Amino acid sequence: MGTRQLELEVMRYDPEKDKEPWFQEYSVPCNEDWVILDAINYVKDNLDTTLAYRWSCHMMVCGSCGMMIKGEPSLTCKTFIRDLPDKVRVEPLENFPIERDLVVVLDDVMEKLQKVQPYIIRKEGDPPPPDREFEQSRGALAKFKQLTMCINCMCCYAACPQYGLDNKFIGPAALSLAHRYNLDSRDQGKSARLDILADHDGVWDCSFVGACSEVCPKHVDPAAAIQ
Repeated sequence: MGTRQLELEVMRYDPEKDKEPWFQEYSVPCNEDWVILDAINYVKDNLDTTLAYRWSCHMMVCGSCGMMIKGEPSLTCKTFIRDLPDKVRVEPLENFPIERDLVVVLDDVMEKLQKVQPYIIRKEGDPPPPDREFEQSRGALAKFKQLTMCINCMCCYAACPQYGLDNKFIGPAALSLAHRYNLDSRDQGKSARLDILADHDGVWDCSFVGACSEVCPKHVDPAAAIQ
């Protein structure tokens, strides 16, 4: 298998030592089938053990390895080196406070996701028997299945200009999540969620740029959910 030399330019920032972020370059010998996450792991294992970043599954499932690659929010486990130039800049996701190096603080978005009550709410009707579940047709599932693909990578928030201007905006992932449950035939909590979604910082604050859907690695299409 062929190899190539990748010049990786990585943003570094330690709040206990640095006044502001800075960039460090690493020369990484990469296999042709590597993704950016493989290159970062090589740096961590062989060149610089102090580099901080998040990752888990390496399979586009956990959503934890989202970073800015060449200025665009992307999953590093999905971005193949063969599709990139010989020099690549990697930065933490935009619009979030930096905790250290490539790690950002996600507390704000986590609170927003909880705010939309992302679970099935039942107000009326009898529960199913103990040995049964609420039944749902394939057609009813199809109405919201695409929205269940979100892996909370937060790339959409890094791409969202409105969230970048005003982080009070509830944002694309939270709005998509709310819409997912509003479309669920088993749910009866739509009216409670609409009070949150119709707030000034809710759906009406969206500027409809559509960048969230452009960068979504799972094709959830948050912009369509918001529309």
